[in-house]
Amino acid sequence: MSAAMQPVSSRFALALRWVARLSSIASISLIIVFATADPKVPQPQEWLLLALFPIGVVIGMVVGWWRELAGGLIGTASLFAFYAAFLANGYSLNRGVWFGVFALPAMLFLAAGLLQRTSR
Repeated sequence: MSAAMQPVSSRFALALRWVARLSSIASISLIIVFATADPKVPQPQEWLLLALFPIGVVIGMVVGWWRELAGGLIGTASLFAFYAAFLANGYSLNRGVWFGVFALPAMLFLAAGLLQRTSR
């Protein structure tokens, strides 16, 4: 079936998939730059935060390249768990807005996966 013959939701899911993929490359690249810029060793209470963001979110974005729904779920769940731990450690959400911006591709993978699933 040609692209013109596909349902609108299927074409939108394909476009969303590629926006998620391209933005994930940019996001992961910036996360790597920021993560390697500071040679400071994390404190023990920061290891959980690091496991959730950036590690869990990046894993979700990488998985999203092959399985949008699974990758989106991993990345988005890691972000929400990160925010819960972030708040539990006494940080303010005013300082944490950028984590959501960097994790946006994971949410786009989730949306693309859900759209693809409903268009079948």
